[in-house]
Order: sequence, then structure tokens, then C-alpha cells
Amino acid sequence: MSHLLQTSFLSSSTVVRRTPTSLYRTTNRIIVRAKIREIFMPALSSTMTEGKIVSWIKSEGDKLSKGDSVVVVESDKADMDVETFYDGILAAIVVEEGDVAAVGSPIAFLAETEEEIELAKAKALSSSSSSSTSPSPAPSPAPAPTPAPVESQPKKVVTAAVVSKHPASEGGKRVVASPYAKKLAKELKVELGQIIGTGPSGRVVAKDVEAFAAIGSVAATATEPVNTAVSGVELGTVVPFTTMQNAVSRNMVESLGVPAFRVGYTITTDALDALYKKIKSKGVTMTALLAKATALALAKHPVINSSCRDGNSFTYNSSINIAVAVAIDGGLITPVLQDADKVDVYSLSRKWKELVDKARAKQLQPHEYTTGTFTLSNLGMFGVDRFDAILPPGTGAIMAVGTSQPTVVATKDGRIGMKNQMQVNVTADHRVIYGSDLALFLQTLSQIIEDPKDLTF
Repeated sequence: MSHLLQTSFLSSSTVVRRTPTSLYRTTNRIIVRAKIREIFMPALSSTMTEGKIVSWIKSEGDKLSKGDSVVVVESDKADMDVETFYDGILAAIVVEEGDVAAVGSPIAFLAETEEEIELAKAKALSSSSSSSTSPSPAPSPAPAPTPAPVESQPKKVVTAAVVSKHPASEGGKRVVASPYAKKLAKELKVELGQIIGTGPSGRVVAKDVEAFAAIGSVAATATEPVNTAVSGVELGTVVPFTTMQNAVSRNMVESLGVPAFRVGYTITTDALDALYKKIKSKGVTMTALLAKATALALAKHPVINSSCRDGNSFTYNSSINIAVAVAIDGGLITPVLQDADKVDVYSLSRKWKELVDKARAKQLQPHEYTTGTFTLSNLGMFGVDRFDAILPPGTGAIMAVGTSQPTVVATKDGRIGMKNQMQVNVTADHRVIYGSDLALFLQTLSQIIEDPKDLTF
């Protein structure tokens, strides 16, 4: 999926002696307009207000060709390689690795020729000075700001594409690290080959070098042991939110403005459990089965798949896209199984595995986690029998799924029996969805799960 790195041309004058006919003549001299492109932090998702530089793939002075990956940016949900569609020279980097910049603010300068590199560096220095002395406005969900034209020159844009992944090594012959990480490793006298990279596809980034050096320093000096939990978390420390955690926090706060209500339901899962055991060997996951069953029920109750975004109207969504909550390192993300009602359960399972792998590698594209129309949150695999979920902004409902467990029940003939049952709780937007709507939807879902013959078609 393509995104934009906005640029503006910064003009300067250079005097040359020769007079090609294609250049602008003034008296006996020729003025050549230098083209220095100011590269801005791109908006990689509709909710992104700032981005963090994970690593610079290119270094200052490198020549760039159209299609080259230049920088890895951490958005609110994923790390993405950004490519340039312009040729030039990366003259100056303004935002270093690990630093954060608002969407639309300059992160680097691109020169067209070597003669313009010094001018670009001067512009970068001027930009850094002005940004450090001027207070930055608080980020808001508004679209990325459009830079004002400089010296009345027409604005240009450099488009950028996102690449899902790039190789971290070539047959094990070299370690891939960001330029700043390499520089830092030399300064700290750390061997890059001993470091496990946490960047995209195993790339070693600056924080990996710093962490490795810190561990080595502690071991060498035998300092006092710190109070550390089993998980490796240092107790008593204050840890700032990551970009993803900030995004989750904003969404959770936003959800408080929606008048939500909750309805619970008990579903017998004996038939579903039997089906799962039968087709599990074919790669089918329980997540795919639940998503498929939910999608088929939503097809019969479109109001549950609707959404209210402006407070004045609601939309019957044309697609049934099931978002499923996944916990990943440092946050939460909801990969989306699109058109789940139309895709067979075997294809859904393969797609789900692909999405989870990409989510854990922070390589999901925006359309793979922002297009959900109904959300599933399943804590059953952890033994949780019931819980409530918070409604994601922009959707009509979310269903919390508990574990399936043996339960003593009364049968229709008045006898006592044992059945596997699970609790589901749906949180819904009461502006659009009412109690009777949810009751009918949950009855249909229960029927599908208790007689799952349609799930394998």
C-alpha cells in the first residue's frame, strides 16, 4: 500500500560560467535553482499522529534510486519500510533513530546533486534549530499538516511505498544493522554478531546495541543485583508508553464516549469441539471456526455488523470483516479476516496464521488491522471463563469469548447430564444496537455453533 512522503523544494542560487540554452539567463550569468527536497514523516495510517524512527536503512551521503527503502518507521501498530520514488542523495538526517517526530514534520533532506549537499545540511541545521526553540503543537487526530511553500516554489510530493519485509542477512554471511547501530557498536566496542536484533526481520538497531553494552558492563563490573521479576522487568521503574501503547490508550479513552451495554449468553460447544478435533489436522484453528460462525450469524443480523461514526447516522457495512484481538510484545493489535462469511474455514485458517506471523513481526499493513467491522476477543485459551471487552471506536460490537468447559446441565427429558459450554459476552453501541437485536444474534450464533455443519462449506 502506498503512502506519501511530502516534500517541498527549497531554492538557492548558484553562479556558473557556461551558458547552456536550457538554463535561465540573467545579464551575463546563469542562475541554477537547486532542488533540495525536505522529507517529512509520512502518515502510515489514518490514526497516526506521530512516528518513531526505528532505523535508517540509508546513511547520509548515500545515493538513492527510485524504489530504494530509506527508513523504517514505527507507526501506531507496525514497523514499515518506506521507499522513495525519487533519485537523489540523502544529504542530511534530522530525526535520529529512536526519536519521534510528528506526522508532517521534516525527518531528512534530499539533495539532487553533490554540489547541493552542504546547502541541504545548512537547511537541516536551520530546521533543527527552529524546532528546538519553538514549542511543538500537541498532536491531534487531524490529517497530516501540509507544509507551506518556500519562496513561492510549487510543492512537490515524494511518494513512498511500504514493503512487508526485507532480508536481515545474506545466508548468514553478514549481520544487518542500521547505520547508527553500527556507529554506536564501534563507539561502545561491541561485536554486532553477538547481538540479537529486534528490528524488522532481525535488524540490529541502536537500542539493541545499548542494551547489549549495558548488560556487558554490569557483568564486567559486578555491580549490585537489581530487583528484577522473573519476566525480566526491573521493579520500581517508570516506563513510558510505546507508540502502540499510546494508540491503544487513545482508543480506549475514546470508547468511553460511546453508550455501550453488554449481553451475555451460554453456548454448548460439544459439536464444535468434535468438529475441531476432526479437522484440526488439516490446519484449521479454533479462531477460524469461531470467526466463521460469527460471520455467518452477522450475515443474518446486519445491524450487529453496522457502525455509528458521526453520532447522527449509522452504516450497514457491506463486508463482514472479523477483527480478532492478538496480544503482541508491547501492545495489542486486531488483524482482520476480511469477508469471513464468504471464505471457507480452511482458507481462513491459513490467512489467520499469516496475519498472526505478520503481527508479531510488526509487518501488518494498515488495511490488515483497520478494516474490521466486528471484533472477537478470545481469552478462553488462558482458562478465562468470562469477561467483558471494551468496544473499539468505529465499530458496533465486540464479543468476548470464554473457555469451553464441562458443565452439569439438565437435559430436555429431565435428567442430569454433562455438556461442554462457553460464555460469550457482547459489548455493543446502544445508539445503533438494542437488547433484542443482540438476543436474536446470539440465538443464531448458538444454533450455528451447536450444529456446525455449515462451517466447513
